[in-house]
Amino acid sequence: MTNKIKLRKGKKEKAEVSLEEKFYVASQYQLMWRKFRKHKLAIVGGIILFVFYLGAILCEFVSPYDIFERYTDYLYAPPQRIRFFDEEGFHLRPFVYKMKLEMDPITWERIYKIDRTKKFPLYFFTHGPKYKFWNLFKGDLHLFGVKEGTIFLLGTDGLGRDMFSRIIYASRISLSIGLIGVFLSFALGLTIGGASGYYGGYLDNIIQRVIEFLRSMPTLPLWMALAAALPPHWSPIKIYFGITIILAIIGWTGLARVVRGKLLTLREEDFAMAAKIAGTSDWRIITNHLLPSFLSYIIVRMTLTVPGMILAETSLSFLGIGLRPPVVSWGTLLSNAQNVHSVALYPWLLLPGVFVIVVILAFNFVGDGLRDAADPYK
Repeated sequence: MTNKIKLRKGKKEKAEVSLEEKFYVASQYQLMWRKFRKHKLAIVGGIILFVFYLGAILCEFVSPYDIFERYTDYLYAPPQRIRFFDEEGFHLRPFVYKMKLEMDPITWERIYKIDRTKKFPLYFFTHGPKYKFWNLFKGDLHLFGVKEGTIFLLGTDGLGRDMFSRIIYASRISLSIGLIGVFLSFALGLTIGGASGYYGGYLDNIIQRVIEFLRSMPTLPLWMALAAALPPHWSPIKIYFGITIILAIIGWTGLARVVRGKLLTLREEDFAMAAKIAGTSDWRIITNHLLPSFLSYIIVRMTLTVPGMILAETSLSFLGIGLRPPVVSWGTLLSNAQNVHSVALYPWLLLPGVFVIVVILAFNFVGDGLRDAADPYK
């Protein structure tokens, strides 16, 4: 018995030693991941973003209807509830009841009532309206749908188009414009800020005066002026890239200043001087030695900048000077909710704003988790 106890103790001690060895030999990013996993809200935010971006990539498959398909019998129809219970009891297959339109004889208001005599079963991986996936492959398979009747999970708009399908399609534009805009903005900020901080002198003075000029201008009027300057005859694709470039041009100044300040101190460090004495080019010193030394900050800054890009696009499109129909984004969908009377009668028109809020919060949670994981003093 004593030998068995000693063997067990020896195994436990070896396991503890191996864990300590893994901790000491772990890389910086492995240590960051261990700390990041302890941040529960960051994990939840990461899962939410994964689901949203997966839905944006597969929007043709996830959406039950085409975004331009109109159902004239269901103008401003309210959301339909998915049910499992009826008069007969519980059903394994979910279903929705048919909606019946009635007109108020006094106010002429549209009133949709539930017709409990007709129910439409919900099927998954069912065939429905045809689409062209990423404009490349033809298909008609959808994540869910009904074989007869209609299913409007988030209601319809004034033209009878399914709001759920339009919101899912709009997520591809709104979420991608944030990533592309941040990529361009960071490319400008790292390049220009790196050159300003490393070389200094007249180049630094010129770059800093340009940054001060751009930052002194009110952001929203500047966005509006640049977006309004886009030719009205441009195609939706050109307008999309135009808005993205505008957001990137304005958003690089803050990062450039931070990068400049860090490079002013790091360029005098021993490792930078040793690389310069060894004959390494200035560009290689900046990109391979100086910028990676605070890469964790850059990653955190990137996750916190994407929400700003999404909000900027949403604001411009909401005001009618950003993306324009037939392009669908969360901002263009929210432009239908500018009328207070429409919002009071059809509150589901504000649902794209709920998606914007959820994505912004998810990005902030992930950014907070990355900031805590990258902080060496925690």
